[in-house]
Amino acid sequence: MTNTLMIYGAAGYNGRMAVAQAKALGLETILAGREEQVLAKLASESGLPYRVFPLDDAATVAARLAGVNVLLNCAGPFMRTAEPLMRGAIRCGAHYLDIAAEMDSYRLAEALHEEAVLAGVMLVPGGGGSVAMLGCLAEHAMKRVTRPGKVSIALHVSGSMSRGSATSAAQNLTPECLARVDGVLVPRDPRDIRQFDFGKGMVDCFPVTLPDLVTIWRASGTPNIETFVHVSGAAFPTADHSTLPDGPSAEQRDANRYQASVVVTGVDGESVSSLLDTVNGYSFTPMAAAEAARRMLLGDVRPGFQVPARHFGAGFAVTIADTRITDVPT
Repeated sequence: MTNTLMIYGAAGYNGRMAVAQAKALGLETILAGREEQVLAKLASESGLPYRVFPLDDAATVAARLAGVNVLLNCAGPFMRTAEPLMRGAIRCGAHYLDIAAEMDSYRLAEALHEEAVLAGVMLVPGGGGSVAMLGCLAEHAMKRVTRPGKVSIALHVSGSMSRGSATSAAQNLTPECLARVDGVLVPRDPRDIRQFDFGKGMVDCFPVTLPDLVTIWRASGTPNIETFVHVSGAAFPTADHSTLPDGPSAEQRDANRYQASVVVTGVDGESVSSLLDTVNGYSFTPMAAAEAARRMLLGDVRPGFQVPARHFGAGFAVTIADTRITDVPT
């Protein structure tokens, strides 16, 4: 096969939306995952071929990736799926893309960078979702500063979380709250509340360890990076995750847009601020991932670990649905 996309985890909440986006873009797509029954049903409904395979045997993974040009991993928790699929992609010469918001995927891509370069394979964790959002916002703002020295960036998460995301988040809570200081990841005080303006006035944001501590550093070399989150609605549920719905409905997504705010400070003390406003993260993620896959299938690739905002450009996020980046007067 040529120019073929495989979506692993296709029958999950994010996976199904990614399949719909891939079909809308006219991409030749193979569905994949671990459960025969749900995949067969989705394949029948979508008219697409499918492959069923677990990830516990490297030879099996490699065999099932035969003929695939780009692999999109939508199967969380990514701490369990990213490594076998990244390694399988490198072994088979397929470019790897995922929607992970977990640090493990990014540290793994760093560790596998040289191996991927030798294989001519591109690794793009976070090709859809908050990493693409925040990365593009940071890239945009850093262009306004002669020499960026510090990036402080915050994400406003609104609405409810999917069952899969809640499970992944619970299993990937890092015991340390980290920031990047002088190029090094170091612990920080989790009580270090900061205020950011997402377009309706200043609100409190709490420090969190986001993958952007890796991706913004890798893309720009900015030595000091700190990441925050402001939560509204039921974004981080405390109930039994098994009782949660599959994910927010289209109406719920439409009612809860996401925003991000960044402050970039230059080494000379100059400071600028920019704001991103976009659709709900669960709407943005499959659209961004499918668009990244489309570009990769067309040959927009560079071997090794690549950051979406730097590889696809600072304007990548604003090509996705109703997304705007505006500069805030300081």
